[in-house]
Amino acid sequence: MDKTITEILDRIRPADAAAIEQARKRQASLAKPPGSLGLLEEISIRVAGITGNITNNIDKGCVAVFCADNGVACEGVSSAPQSVTMAQTVNFTRRLTGVGALAKCFDSELLIVDMGVRDGIPEELYLSEPFENDDTHKIVNRRIRPETGQTDNIAKGPAMSREEAIRCIETGLEMADAIAAKGFDIMGVGEMGIGNTTTSAAILSAITGEDAEVTVGRGGGVNDEGLRRKKEIVNQVSETFRREGGILQGSDAGRRERMIEALAAIGGFDICAMTGAFLGAAKNRMPVVIDGYISVVAALAASVIAPEARDYMIASHKSYEIGYKTATEVLGIEPFLSLDMRLGEGSGCPITFEVVRGACAVMTDMATFEEAAINDGYLEEIRSTEKFQR
Repeated sequence: MDKTITEILDRIRPADAAAIEQARKRQASLAKPPGSLGLLEEISIRVAGITGNITNNIDKGCVAVFCADNGVACEGVSSAPQSVTMAQTVNFTRRLTGVGALAKCFDSELLIVDMGVRDGIPEELYLSEPFENDDTHKIVNRRIRPETGQTDNIAKGPAMSREEAIRCIETGLEMADAIAAKGFDIMGVGEMGIGNTTTSAAILSAITGEDAEVTVGRGGGVNDEGLRRKKEIVNQVSETFRREGGILQGSDAGRRERMIEALAAIGGFDICAMTGAFLGAAKNRMPVVIDGYISVVAALAASVIAPEARDYMIASHKSYEIGYKTATEVLGIEPFLSLDMRLGEGSGCPITFEVVRGACAVMTDMATFEEAAINDGYLEEIRSTEKFQR
């Protein structure tokens, strides 16, 4: 394991069990029937465990959007041309995309990162450092391959070298650090990259040992021939890992090394950086929102590298993509929104920031029975039998 990543892993701790217990007690004392706010109660308790504080204010969120093209797109596995990656990366700066419009609506920010967009982005749109001059309408340049941009075609060989995969993970860590240092209370992890549902499905198959029939969907709407080729490639490139039953079958140390090996061999620059962003959120004890399919696969990869990182993750919406359910079941985190979304980009994150904000506001501002001068004796039967509770 790379020294920098090893040092990061040493700093990731599980959620604060004492804070979780105190938060549960406070929820039980609030002036309402037990469990009546459902998942809002659970979210506020999870955030308490993440920060170590019983009450929390979620005032401002930021979505890190990692943009990269994938060489496998030349195999006809995507419905959209690769030029869309560059166009949408630029459109993020104008807040004209799905996540851009939602972020603008909910007063969230975007941190846009070019990891390897194939087509050239105008130089004047680049930043050298995140939030340079407080600018969130430009793109942080972290291109792994400055000349060619994208990864190699995984159908023909490894996507990237191990060293490149490590650089991507470190970039994700860097962006999480920057978001925390800027004072945001919550972050989300999104992406843009033609071909990345193929690389995500390949990573998920490698982790779980599942066949492409379980992990591969139509992504942005690929036709039948493209879907057939997509499944063929995913089975081909994940076969080495699936033969062993998937990466999860190994020891902790072995899983970490195999995970990085898989990210390098069959992942994308975007997925690798997203994995690092989830690890960085955990290191900074910051709640981090999982978006859709690519995001949840990166979250799962991060949890393989550092199992404690899972404690800091909140799943937003149930993605329409077929492999999403498998990924969340293995990760052990259920989404709390069902909107039939499958856009990606981080589009579920600004919506989720507001739900988490509301959940924490209830914990912080709602009166207890004592403060509201209400005798809660009438609830004893409900509490003792756990009736009406989740």
